[in-house]
Amino acid sequence: MAAIQISSEQFYEKIKEDKPILVDFWAPWCSYCRRIGPAYDKVADQYQDELIAAKLNIDDYPKLAEDEQIEVIPTLVLYRKGEAIGSIVAPESKAMIDRFIQETLNK
Repeated sequence: MAAIQISSEQFYEKIKEDKPILVDFWAPWCSYCRRIGPAYDKVADQYQDELIAAKLNIDDYPKLAEDEQIEVIPTLVLYRKGEAIGSIVAPESKAMIDRFIQETLNK
């Protein structure tokens, strides 16, 4: 299952759920965002039982990106029960995303 596209309304609903959610803040014009996309989709498949993998286009929801203090894209933020518990900026590989998820969920 590939990552889901979410709106700001869905964002605020999903981050409150018990299941952690990993949000990829991205934009279509960002070439690095597009390049890491396939690795992110693999992560979505691999971790589908443990977390929700979502993508949020900051061009569509600039206020949300500002509220979440997203300054560089892609930025991946992991939320649990309404709180950001970790983030990683411009991961270079699927392995980096895997490591980030494991370290953050095991805190």
